[in-house]
Amino acid sequence: MRERSTIPLVDGHTITVTHPDKVLFPADGITKGELAEYYESIAPRMIPHVRDRPLHMNRYPGGIQWNPIQQKRVPDSFPAWIERATVDMKGGTITHALINNTATLVYLVQYNVVTVHVWLSRIQAITQPDMVMFDLDPADDDFSVVRKTALAVKTMLEDLKLVPFVKTTGSRGLHVIAPITVGPTFEEVHLFADAVAQRLAADDPDHLTTEFLKEKRGGRLFLDVNRNAYAQTAVAPYAVRAKAGAPVALPVDWSEVESPRLRPDGVGIRQVAAWLKGRDDPWKSMERSQKPLPRVQESEKPDRSGRRKGVSRKEVR
Repeated sequence: MRERSTIPLVDGHTITVTHPDKVLFPADGITKGELAEYYESIAPRMIPHVRDRPLHMNRYPGGIQWNPIQQKRVPDSFPAWIERATVDMKGGTITHALINNTATLVYLVQYNVVTVHVWLSRIQAITQPDMVMFDLDPADDDFSVVRKTALAVKTMLEDLKLVPFVKTTGSRGLHVIAPITVGPTFEEVHLFADAVAQRLAADDPDHLTTEFLKEKRGGRLFLDVNRNAYAQTAVAPYAVRAKAGAPVALPVDWSEVESPRLRPDGVGIRQVAAWLKGRDDPWKSMERSQKPLPRVQESEKPDRSGRRKGVSRKEVR
């Protein structure tokens, strides 16, 4: 086994990846060095979407067959050139790393990070998200209901004058995201997302639910809007998931969602180059597609659990 591999990077930093032959994905033989090469190659597409967003790291020092080390706080050992942001948290503050250059992405692999998750806001307005997210979490492996639901979310968001984008999660579902003008708080964005989800679930109660408790979902797809909250994170676009085949959370075009060939974990790091060949980034217009968050009116107060009892069609306008 090679003990180290040196990767010179175009942004002026040189990263030494120790034990590049260490197998992180045992079912596929995918190594630490191969993962570093993937993140180096995907950086031009990935960094515009993660820049200035606080980072949550999933580390797998022994490979993905072991439970991950979940880490938010940036360690003191990180080099000074990795950008950082200190944010307020309950009881104090926490300093996160930021993925603002290619060298940082590769260095994270040296730190045995496989999957990166990022906030829905940027450090310039940390309490004000610049997107609203719908996480479509199916109860089983029937992906047809996920595709159908994603298209229903798309239609509703477009009716509300928003511009929806979509990505596979690299796991079982899809994320539907609409960029919004910075200004509303996380609470306001969550309220809007909940109103949309409630309306969608009311339109198709046999297949969709907003029930948080899994045992109460009755085999229905969960319309999860809980990532629309301060300090919550979502898997970053183009990030690798810790699953067999090293599947990628992949931004896709809406025409691909309509195709039965699309799978949420169907493109791994060994297939992604062929997948991307000839394709522009489907999210390249996201930042300039920001629209004001539509207003939401509540006609019912939350129940004792803090959850709203229901949302009428008139509440999303």
